[in-house]
Amino acid sequence: MELSAYLQAQREGQDAVRTAVLDAAKRLLVSEGPVALTVRRIAAEVGCSTKVIYTLFGGKDGLLDALWTEGFARFERWLGDAGDGGSDDPLARLQAGAEAYRAYALAEPDYYRLMFQRAIPGYRPSAAAATTAKRTFEMLVRGVEACLEAGVLRGGTAAEIADVLWMAMHGAVSLELSGFFDDAGAARRFRLLHTSVLTPFLASDERITP
Repeated sequence: MELSAYLQAQREGQDAVRTAVLDAAKRLLVSEGPVALTVRRIAAEVGCSTKVIYTLFGGKDGLLDALWTEGFARFERWLGDAGDGGSDDPLARLQAGAEAYRAYALAEPDYYRLMFQRAIPGYRPSAAAATTAKRTFEMLVRGVEACLEAGVLRGGTAAEIADVLWMAMHGAVSLELSGFFDDAGAARRFRLLHTSVLTPFLASDERITP
């Protein structure tokens, strides 16, 4: 007899149960839309009682916050791995972070849409969830700060440059997820975009190869 997702996860502990519930909620969001995100429907999908979900998340609002937070936690890991690539060049690390932004969106498009494209109408993250999300932007700001301190970039504050870079990356990724770019040229265009955004801020003796 095949075990439910809940019973399988239960054998691995509470973290596995939490992940199983979040994965089920994400699947329902993608396949049936926001209307399917009820505690009862998610519980049926996982094969657990509604009490399990209330115990873990406190209800639907807590579950949506958990989905939002999980998406940003995964995003943070992708950006962190890119920043730990071993390069001593702060500009190379910043560019690696930009590439990781796109890579995460393509690997986790459903979470990306939830995080940045209001996939659940009317949902507003709690203050705690919003604070978690801000950590990823702070990683980008720190990457720009390192370039400014090294004299590689100049002509703007770290927050200004990070804002412009994030805006450009988000626009390109959103278009790609919507199917406006073919796979063959999308990666090259994305690199051309973020190098073009950074070029006006380069110190006079710096160059970026697109």
